[in-house]
Amino acid sequence: MAPFQIAVPDEVLDDLRHRLANTRWPEAECVDDWSQGIPLSYTRELADYWANGYDWRAREAALNRFDQYVTEIDGLDIHFIHQRSRHADALPLLITHGWPGSIAEFQKIIEPLTNPTAHGGRAEDAFHVVCPSLPGYGFSGKPAATGWDVERTARAWEELMVRLGYTRYGAQGGDWGAAVTTQIGRNVGHCIAIHLNMPMGRPAAGTTEFTAEEQSALAALKHYQDQDSGYAKQQSTRPQTIGYGLVDSPVGQLAWIVEKFWSWTDHDGNVESALSRDEMLDDVMIYWATATAASSARMYWESFRVFGGGSKVELPTGIASFPKEILRAPRSWCETGYNVTHWTTMARGGHFAAFEQPELFVDDVRAFFATVR
Repeated sequence: MAPFQIAVPDEVLDDLRHRLANTRWPEAECVDDWSQGIPLSYTRELADYWANGYDWRAREAALNRFDQYVTEIDGLDIHFIHQRSRHADALPLLITHGWPGSIAEFQKIIEPLTNPTAHGGRAEDAFHVVCPSLPGYGFSGKPAATGWDVERTARAWEELMVRLGYTRYGAQGGDWGAAVTTQIGRNVGHCIAIHLNMPMGRPAAGTTEFTAEEQSALAALKHYQDQDSGYAKQQSTRPQTIGYGLVDSPVGQLAWIVEKFWSWTDHDGNVESALSRDEMLDDVMIYWATATAASSARMYWESFRVFGGGSKVELPTGIASFPKEILRAPRSWCETGYNVTHWTTMARGGHFAAFEQPELFVDDVRAFFATVR
C-alpha cells in the first residue's frame, strides 16, 4: 500500500480556468424552472464562481487531512481513505459512495465516526473508517477491460478490508455504494452487518393493492423513470459517447452533476440550502481533475440492468430512509430483500445523506452498529 495525497497539477487548474473563460454557451431554457435542465443563469453563476471564487487548493488541503492510500487489487489501483480511530475497540466501517458522488461526500462524517467523544458520542461508538473510490471514479484506476461490475467491486472491497487487517467489519452505502454494500452482505465474508441509505426494495410479484406509502413510492419511481433518468439511460448504454463532452467541457461536467444535486437533495427550491457551492464543486472538481466522466459511467453499463436484483441479504441490515431519496422504498418492500433489524424514517434529507445531513447520518450509523458490535 502506498500513501497518497491529492495533488492536482497547476497546469490542470490553469487549463480549467482557460476552458471556463472560453465556454461556448447555449441559449437560455424556454421555461422559468428546472424542467428543461439546469438553468443558464445559475450555470453561469457557478462557472464564474468556479473560475474566480472557488479555492481548490484550500479544499484539496481539507480533503488531505484524511489518511489516504492506493493499493492494487485484481490488477487495478484502488484509492481509499483509511482513517483509524484512537479508540482501541473501534469497529472497522467500510463506506462506499455512488454516482455522481465521491469521497468528498464523506468529509463531514469521518471525524465524528472516528472520534465520537469529540462529536457528541461515546468511545464505544467509534469506528475505523475506510472510504474507497469506486473503480473508474476519482483517484482510483480506470478499468481497461470490461468486468468491473458491482459483484467484482464487492469482492475487491472484501479483499481491501482483509488486507488492512480487518477480519470483522461493517459496511455502509448509498446509490452504487448501496448496491456494492448489498452484494457484500450477500457474499458472507468478513462483514457482520450492513447499513444503507438507499435500500433496493420492490413490491412482491403479483401485488395489485398498495398502501398510501407504497403508492407514494410508486409515484416517485414513475417520476424518476419519466423525468429524471435520462442520464442513466445514456450512461448504461453509451458511456463512451457521453464521456467526450464531459471530459472536454468543465461546464458540461458541472451541469451534468449539479442538476442531480438539485434534483435529489432536500431543499427549499435553492439547492444551496442543501449543499454549499464549495461542497458541490468539491465533487465536480474530483470528476474534472481526474477526467473520469466516461470511466465512472461504465459502472452503469456493467451493472444497471441488474441493479437491485439478487438473493436476500441475511446479515443484520439497518436502513435510513430519507424523504427526498430517489426511490423511497417502504420497509415492507425492503424486508423481502434484507434482514431488516433497524429502520429509521428521517425527517429531512435526500439522496446524498452523509453530505446533506451528516448529524442524522452519523447518529443512525452509530445506533445501528451498536446492536451488532
